[in-house]
Amino acid sequence: MTDVTIRRALLSVSDKTGLVDLARALADKGVELVSTGGTAKAIREAGIAVRDVSDLTGFPEMMDGRVKTLHPTVHGGLLARRDTPEHMAAADAHGIGMIDLVVVNLYPFAATVARGASREDIIENIDIGGPSMVRSAAKNHDSVAIVTDPADYEAVARGVTTLDERRKFAAKAFAATAEYDAMIASWFAFADQGEQFPERLSVPLKRGQSLRYGENPHQSAALYLPAFAPAGSIADHVQVQGKELSYNNLNDADAALELVAEFRDGPPTVVIVKHANPCGVATGETLVEAYEKALACDSVSAFGGIIAVNRPLDGPTAEAISGIFTEVVAAPDADDAAKAVFAKKKNLRLILTGDLPDPARGGMMLKSIAGGMLLQGRDGGQLGDLTVVTKRQPTTQELADCRFAWTVAKHVKSNAIVYAKDGATAGVGAGQMNRLESARIAAWKAKDAAEKAGWAEPKTIGSAVASDAFFPFADGLLAAVEAGATAVIQPGGSIRDEDVIAAADEAGLAMVFTGMRHFRH
Repeated sequence: MTDVTIRRALLSVSDKTGLVDLARALADKGVELVSTGGTAKAIREAGIAVRDVSDLTGFPEMMDGRVKTLHPTVHGGLLARRDTPEHMAAADAHGIGMIDLVVVNLYPFAATVARGASREDIIENIDIGGPSMVRSAAKNHDSVAIVTDPADYEAVARGVTTLDERRKFAAKAFAATAEYDAMIASWFAFADQGEQFPERLSVPLKRGQSLRYGENPHQSAALYLPAFAPAGSIADHVQVQGKELSYNNLNDADAALELVAEFRDGPPTVVIVKHANPCGVATGETLVEAYEKALACDSVSAFGGIIAVNRPLDGPTAEAISGIFTEVVAAPDADDAAKAVFAKKKNLRLILTGDLPDPARGGMMLKSIAGGMLLQGRDGGQLGDLTVVTKRQPTTQELADCRFAWTVAKHVKSNAIVYAKDGATAGVGAGQMNRLESARIAAWKAKDAAEKAGWAEPKTIGSAVASDAFFPFADGLLAAVEAGATAVIQPGGSIRDEDVIAAADEAGLAMVFTGMRHFRH
């Protein structure tokens, strides 16, 4: 079969968007409408004739609506192969009429979970009859059109469907029921049963947008969104202006937002990211002051970078950011003055997230490897009590700089070394194969920044230095001493800790251990 004229349609939807218009269009073409519960009520109230599904089945809706379409009269009308005489003879023998179109969207399970409903309400919002009809109609797509998305109503409103359309609808329908089942399985495993790593993992994702390409132009890419998306995430943003976001834009913006969220309850903070690593982070009395301090850390790398702020963006900060080329600015919100400034920069993307993510939140991280997937808990580790391991105690300012440097180092690719002074990064060493090289690179970048700014000395003089993992040898620490650091924060735990502590004491450093590392690959 190719084209199918719709003579009977079964409509049963939770989301009533576009329902009445579709029902009227089909009725005007002589299509018999069959419906259930609230859907039938909405159609009748619009003055459109509709039959209750109980008229077909001979059974009333029962058990609080749990049983209404689970009946041979319905599923026989969906599954019967029109080109198979035995199927049609069985349908005639049992008085089963054919159904040519099914329009279904399912109970709002994800929305019910999201609003914090009781377990009983969540269970009641697990749809049974809907997915059953969807699967029956989709299986028999040679003859039956299954529509699960209101965006497809216009295609079937003309009263005829093509085979190509029905195949596309079927593919979409099976994806919809797979996503729905995955949402339910995910909720049962993680929320209801409290499993961290279930034996079978279902990940419900829906395409948010197709991207121009991936990390490189020869790679394809798309953004997918989870059913239970957290508030204030990069994936759930509003783009105010600028070109379409790329794969790299989204990846870098996520890195920037996750880091600035560490300061969500702190002073005005600005993060500048390049290739998923922070190249400048600072706090200040105002956002514009914080931006200028962050930029000063590495103005070369900041060119073409991604910026995130922890406050609504204001006009003066937008003016300052406009001084160099910037790819993306992410903020919880922006005032009219900031938007007006950026409107003059047509290629700059301004995205608003409405909130900032909770840095201590739970959740899982999924990463692909050849032939499999790695799943781990999100790194929500926060600083607790610090252990001073050197003879000299850190000063109040050194301790504050240690905490700041440690917070930034958590978001720098390993091996990570971060120098910080007075609430700003002084130098960042990222992604090296050994910690000594990271320490040297960070110090060199700080020296280069000082020369460009005309400072008398680099900001590493008198700074605190953070290492995301322990110093396996004293050489990395000695490189920090050479750069001018006076305080160190690191996890500790090396078999050579005593050697490293002795080197710190000899250099007159104050050093604290966190007991927690922050590898990031």
